[in-house]
Amino acid sequence: MKKSELRKKYKSLRNALSEEQIENDSFAIANQLLKLDVWDKSFYHIFLTIEEQKEINTDYILNILSGKDKNIIISKSNFEDYSMTHYLLTDNTRIKKNDYNIPEPVDGIEIQTSQLEVVFIPLLAFDKVGNRVGYGKGFYDRFLANCKLETIKIGLSFFEPENETFEATEDDIRLDYCVTPEEVFQF
Repeated sequence: MKKSELRKKYKSLRNALSEEQIENDSFAIANQLLKLDVWDKSFYHIFLTIEEQKEINTDYILNILSGKDKNIIISKSNFEDYSMTHYLLTDNTRIKKNDYNIPEPVDGIEIQTSQLEVVFIPLLAFDKVGNRVGYGKGFYDRFLANCKLETIKIGLSFFEPENETFEATEDDIRLDYCVTPEEVFQF
């Protein structure tokens, strides 16, 4: 199946989820994450939920990171060059939705990509070898290409992997893990 078809399929599946399902599955994903051996790091990058896209509610993961006293990093997107700038999330960080309803920091303490040790990644679909399909703009592939090789890449998905392996280009960055409400997949 082509990436464009997968995007359409998984956007439709997500749109069919109820608010209660999203909350329950988001909580289950956060609990599954606790099984991973990734909690000894310091700098964790996470996306803030785009509610209008029915994304995973990352508040549960933010609570875990906060409770473990980790440095939480969030991004601001530049739609001119499809890059991301990363900021430390603090009590003083002001969040504002951009034109695409993405909650982003207004400003703050900038963090270099080289400092990031674990990255939680939004996606629409993934396969059994760790390929992912996102929204199609390449923000995360560009971002992940600039991370250190040892940076742990964790996808978060409401759904199980596709059986068929996706077409992948040399610019596509594979996941190390993908976490669903029922299971942790390691690649």
